[in-house]
Amino acid sequence: MSEHYYSRTPTSTHEERTWAYELRGETLTFTTDRGVFSRGEVDYGSRFLIESFLYPDVHGGILDVGCGYGPIGLALAKQDEGRQVHMVDVNERAVELCERNRKQNQVKNAKVYVSDGLEGVEKHDFAAIVTNPPIRAGKKVVHRLLEQAYDHLTTNGQVWVVIQKKQGAPSAKEKLRQCFGNVETVAKDKGYYLLCAEKV
Repeated sequence: MSEHYYSRTPTSTHEERTWAYELRGETLTFTTDRGVFSRGEVDYGSRFLIESFLYPDVHGGILDVGCGYGPIGLALAKQDEGRQVHMVDVNERAVELCERNRKQNQVKNAKVYVSDGLEGVEKHDFAAIVTNPPIRAGKKVVHRLLEQAYDHLTTNGQVWVVIQKKQGAPSAKEKLRQCFGNVETVAKDKGYYLLCAEKV
């Protein structure tokens, strides 16, 4: 049985590498390893979300679900140091790397911890939830994340989801419409859809 990046405890042999990447005008340094998503570079979907994201008008923190080694949450935390950013992943190796990356990029306004979906997230008043969901975990897992997002947002808080059309963007969009009563396609590029729904 092959191991996926959404395994809780990856058993892949370690092969760490460290490299720098510019996101939202800031150069960040990431250490990655086998057993985590897109270890060689920041994947296109995550970059598309990071560069397109608009900070919400409402007060509150940001939650990065499926944070991996940290590019989305750390880039957003670095850009708005007045907001607390929570970063969660089911993959313990990814969470450990994310915490190391938080420290080496001197990001003080981020908190990194293990959570299966949003099960381990206690706060219910986030201004925004961002996710590049684990498509390979299956539609059921992805749709559960979208359902859980609603209860963890403050009023007028938003969930931002990046997903490829061929990997389920239409069904994710319909799921958000069912859960939130609204959904917008903020942008499209190279087969990726950036979806946003607001808790009204």
